[in-house]
Amino acid sequence: MPKKRRKLSKELEKELATAKRDVELISAKINDIYDDDIQAEYQAAFQPVKFQYHFIFNLYKTDGLTPESEKAFTLYKEYLHKFNSEYET
Repeated sequence: MPKKRRKLSKELEKELATAKRDVELISAKINDIYDDDIQAEYQAAFQPVKFQYHFIFNLYKTDGLTPESEKAFTLYKEYLHKFNSEYET
């Protein structure tokens, strides 16, 4: 049985590229924090955002645009908004 083709979305691909830049930028800013305790706190708070980004990226790469990938991206945006509202970067 042939493998089903995955559905792609240019819009989601643009949003994933933006999400990648955001994750890299915020991670770099966190790594620049000199106080180890504060840096560890920021890293722990940012971990769900990073995990969700990697989950979405891999899900989209393997399955393409699905209701699950759209829901996962919405969850990523919620995590990012929560992090940005609670922590200054």
